[in-house]
Amino acid sequence: MASPPAQRTVRAALAATATVALAGGIALPHAAADPAVPPNASEALRKYTELSSEAEKLNEEHLRAQDDLRAKQGELDKATGDLTAAHQAEEGLRGQVDLLTEATFEGARFNQLSALLVSDSQQDYLNRMAALDILATGNAEALGSLTEAVTKADDAQRRATEATNAATKLVEDIARRKSELDNQVREARAQYDTLSAADRRTLSDPGDTSRIAVPAGTAGRALEYALAQRGDPYVYGANGPDEWDCSSLMQQSYRAAGVSIPRTSYGQAGVGRPVSRAEVQAGDIIVYYADQHHVAMAVDNVRAVHASTEGVPVRIADIDSIGPINTIRRIEG
Repeated sequence: MASPPAQRTVRAALAATATVALAGGIALPHAAADPAVPPNASEALRKYTELSSEAEKLNEEHLRAQDDLRAKQGELDKATGDLTAAHQAEEGLRGQVDLLTEATFEGARFNQLSALLVSDSQQDYLNRMAALDILATGNAEALGSLTEAVTKADDAQRRATEATNAATKLVEDIARRKSELDNQVREARAQYDTLSAADRRTLSDPGDTSRIAVPAGTAGRALEYALAQRGDPYVYGANGPDEWDCSSLMQQSYRAAGVSIPRTSYGQAGVGRPVSRAEVQAGDIIVYYADQHHVAMAVDNVRAVHASTEGVPVRIADIDSIGPINTIRRIEG
């Protein structure tokens, strides 16, 4: 049976990975994307873009490991519950088997011949034989149930052990990825500090902030919320209400429309139903890159609103300029 300390270790790791305040005041990133880099961008800006891109890839790996750890915790909790129930059933059935065995071999040690010899009448004989059959049948059923309970307990023990071992490895993996991610973020921020005023203006341009009509329905309400965040800063790991990363903006926008979607861009790549690039319409979620590390929301068939990366506010961009499209998902309709 998985020990309580093992479960506490996994739960503590889950709590630790959810913490956004890291050493040196660096917040834990979620997903980000490369800012649009103009053709005449400086070498420093291109370098910053490259470092940001590497940080987001490391971050996606970190987020997936966190998701895996949560899944393993769920498996461990279920296996532990099954194990407790199986042990309780086993204990009760062992008592039943012991009673039936005692009755069979101590209080009712009869066979057909002894039943016949001690019976006072034909009816008494039949009654004794029926009692023997009931004992035998009850003992066989109890033994069968006990065997099944022991098998279930063994299976639950195996699953609990496997889930604990897997979770322990994931805790170690998350710590390693977190360290790599922190280093990458620090490097990107150091590079940002070298950017010229012109480069920073390029990054901080909020773009189109004019009023945009949205369609009725869930998708329209989600898009309206996302558009209202234009100009808000991108902050690694932020969940709003005035700072965002790409996936938190998508999650909160659909939450405002009454729909729950996953926190990560990787998870959001599996919600709703897929649509083609030609079918894109307002409110669709567009996931970018092979590793699905960035997400945006379609404003129409040409534009999307997204939280890009640190130093870049939430803004509208051309759908195809944000990056290579991985999948497009429609939450409504």
